[in-house]
Amino acid sequence: MAKLLLLGFLLSMAFTKWVHAFYPFNLSDSSLFDSYEASFAVTATPLMVPLTLIHGADAKRAVCLDGTLPGYHLHRGYGSGANSWLVQLEGGGWCNNRRNCVYRKNTRRGSSRFMEKQIPFTGILSNKAEENPDFFNWNRVKVRYCDGASFTGDSENKAEQLQFRGQRIWLAAMEELRAKGMRFAKQALLSGCSAGGLASILHCDEFRDLFPSNTKVKCLSDAGLFLDVADISGGHSIRNLFGGVVSYQGAKRNLPSFCTNHLDPTSCFFPQNIIAGIKTPLFLVNAAYDSWQIQSSLAPPSLDPAGYWHDCRLNHAKCNQPQIQFLQGFRNQMLNAVRDFSKSYKNGLFINSCFAHCQTERQDTWFSDNSPVIGNKPIALAVGDWYFDRATVKAVDCAYPCDRSCHHLVFRSG
Repeated sequence: MAKLLLLGFLLSMAFTKWVHAFYPFNLSDSSLFDSYEASFAVTATPLMVPLTLIHGADAKRAVCLDGTLPGYHLHRGYGSGANSWLVQLEGGGWCNNRRNCVYRKNTRRGSSRFMEKQIPFTGILSNKAEENPDFFNWNRVKVRYCDGASFTGDSENKAEQLQFRGQRIWLAAMEELRAKGMRFAKQALLSGCSAGGLASILHCDEFRDLFPSNTKVKCLSDAGLFLDVADISGGHSIRNLFGGVVSYQGAKRNLPSFCTNHLDPTSCFFPQNIIAGIKTPLFLVNAAYDSWQIQSSLAPPSLDPAGYWHDCRLNHAKCNQPQIQFLQGFRNQMLNAVRDFSKSYKNGLFINSCFAHCQTERQDTWFSDNSPVIGNKPIALAVGDWYFDRATVKAVDCAYPCDRSCHHLVFRSG
């Protein structure tokens, strides 16, 4: 039996060497990257943690898109980490209209009926010191994502039986975790990847407010720096998507007021307009050539009918010089977006010049023998140094192709 389990994990590892790109891309979905976010690389037998539903959440209308109970996975800390909490918000795209929200409610992204009963804890969630040196013995939680608006919506569509209750799910999850001991935390870190990375930014100061002033509280966003920039057509595909999410799910009232006081709600769903105003210390981990943004918002197939970007979209090594120049422009815009943010001593950065998306939950990119590094420091140690105030971390890589430590994502159509 053990051999069969090991074979299954090894097959999973092999599968994650390639990601199958299915056409047409759905701009609102990130399932293309799921096999990477939950990669079993390096860890052949990861810790499997069961799903816990939040009973009573329905009385507060804190429910998934289809009305089912929300949930989370918790692995208890011990020893020096017994009173420390790491809360990871799951990612997985968004839904911005009736059609894709109705579709989503019949998946694990919109219903706890379809969620895995247990999931692997790897990378920043690992319970092994050799895989996760600073947080391995903390209380580690993964809050499942089943609303489609980065935990910010609060409305409903009765005709389609859709519940947009991300903000209430956030509040119910935090109340549940506080009751399980998080209110006594001496240290806490809110983190998230992709749509969860955006959520960790949006909810960062709310998270800080859950604790006494003497609790050390910080936030981490991985692959959450979605940019409001022009795509290959000169349009703004991602702005159209985010505008739909905010309006359809009623997210406006739950976005940071310091932003909505002077900008439109859609602009306040973009991190570049929020990060400098977050009071709580925040760390951004992001690939300068974010694979999801290249695939789905910069050069999606819908904007490329002649297929000029097809090969480049799937494999950076097949990009021609004009395409690389376009992507270098995207990197420059990302660096401009974090310029004011990075001036604050309390904030941290790790922007590597990789074609990647979500690097903190994957063991091979978080902390392993050949992890991506900037200045010989892998992501895990950079985040740990920043969290524990061991060093100031403002790590920005030189432009592609200088970094030989990257774990680039390469896709194939099929």
